Amino acid sequence: MSIYSIADLHLSFQKPKPMDIFGDNWTNHENKIKKSWLEKVTAQDTVLIPGDFSWAMSLNEAQKDFEYLNSLPRKKNFAKRKS
Repeated sequence: MSIYSIADLHLSFQKPKPMDIFGDNWTNHENKIKKSWLEKVTAQDTVLIPGDFSWAMSLNEAQKDFEYLNSLPRKKNFAKRKS
């Protein structure tokens, strides 16, 4: 069993925000994330997602970003925001 952590995904499926302005390595970054995830994360593993996974400013805007993360297999734990 392994524990992985990934943050700062900056997904933006609802309102596309081009990430390649930060460099060519950001082109299609969501596909690169998925490819790497599927290659590395096994059935016994857990992935921690501490935050900054979406550019969305509301839960409604983040819906498609959540759907993308939900489509990735295995157990995921999201950080809770302190109030």
